[in-house]
Amino acid sequence: MDSPDTTFTLAYIVFAFCFVFTPNEFRSAGFTIQNIFSGWLGSEDISFIHHHIKRTTLTVLAHCSLPLGYYMGMCIATPDLNLVYVHSASQGWQLYFAVSATLLLLSCALAFYWSRNKWSNHPIARCLSVHALPQSSWRAVASSINTEFRRIDKFATGPPGARVIITDTWIMKVTTYHLHVALQQDTHLTVTDSKQHDLSPDSNSPVQILTLTVASINPRVKAFDIRLNSTEYAELREKLHAPIRNAANVVIHLTMSELFLETFKSHVEMNPVYERTSGQELEPCIGCMQESASIKLVRLCHDEGEGDCQQCYCRPMWCLTCMGKWFASRQDQQRPETWLGSRVPCPTCRAKFCILDVCIAH
Repeated sequence: MDSPDTTFTLAYIVFAFCFVFTPNEFRSAGFTIQNIFSGWLGSEDISFIHHHIKRTTLTVLAHCSLPLGYYMGMCIATPDLNLVYVHSASQGWQLYFAVSATLLLLSCALAFYWSRNKWSNHPIARCLSVHALPQSSWRAVASSINTEFRRIDKFATGPPGARVIITDTWIMKVTTYHLHVALQQDTHLTVTDSKQHDLSPDSNSPVQILTLTVASINPRVKAFDIRLNSTEYAELREKLHAPIRNAANVVIHLTMSELFLETFKSHVEMNPVYERTSGQELEPCIGCMQESASIKLVRLCHDEGEGDCQQCYCRPMWCLTCMGKWFASRQDQQRPETWLGSRVPCPTCRAKFCILDVCIAH
C-alpha cells in the first residue's frame, strides 16, 4: 500500500500539471483563472486589455503559489512529519519551505510593481506603449484594441493558451503569461512551417497546422509566431491587409478534401504493390488525362467471403490523385472522422473497396 506522502505527491503533481496547462476537462468544469476570479477580472468583451493584464498577473501569482501549496498539503497529509512547525521540520523541508515562500513573495512583489501607476508597469502596458503616438499613452492604444475586439467581424482562433485574434488594425496572440500585439500596417507575415496530422484530437480527421511568423518593421516590437489550421487560412487572409509570404514553399490545403488527399496518399503508399503482368502498359488516367494510370484495386482487407469489400477486375485506369479525389467525394462531408474507414464503389465497375485495397501498380 502506498504511503500517504507518496499518494498526495502524485495527486498534487497531476493537479498542478492540469492547473497550469488546463486540459479541456478542467476548462469545462470551470477550473480556470478566468472562471475562478471572473468577478475581479471583468468581462473580456468590455475591457479586453485590462482583463488580460489582470489575468496574466493572477496567473503568475497562482502558479508561483503551487510549491507552497504542496508544503501546506503535506502538513495535512503527513502530520507525523511535523511540518506545521517549520523550525522543527527536517533541514530539507525547511529549505523547501524557504524557497517556495520566497518564490511566492517575489511574485507578490512583482504583481504589486505591475499594478503601480494604474498598471503602467505591466509588460502588456509596455508592449502597447510602443504603438502609442508621441502625444498619447498606452491607454489610448488599449482603448482602440478594446473597441475593435468588441466587433463581430474579428478573426479569432486557436486554443486558450495560444489564441490568435486579428482585428481591422491589430494582430494579437494571447498566451498564458503575455499578450503579443502588432500593428497590421507595420507587419509582415511569413509561413515558416507546416505539420500534417492524420488525426486531430478534436475531430478525428486530418489536419494541417501552419506556423506563421509575425514580424514588425518597428524594431521595438518583438516577432512572434502564430499557429492555425490550414482550413482557416482563407479567412485569415481576408482579414489581413498585407500579403503573406510563403518562405517554406508550403502547400497549403484549404479544404478538408485536400487534407484528406494527403492522408489517403500516405496510406496507399504503405499498401502492397501491384505487379503488372508482362506486356501490360499503363494508359493515361481517364480522370485527368495528365498522369499515367497507376492504381489497381485488389481485395486485401478481408479473406474471401468476409466483409463488404468486393474484388475489382478493372485494369489500372486511374492515377493516385484522381482515385483519392473520388474516394473523398463519396464521403459524408459532415463526418470527416469516418472517411478513412469507409468503403466506396469503384468509379468504373462499382465494386466496393476500402483504402486497404488501393495498390500502386508497378
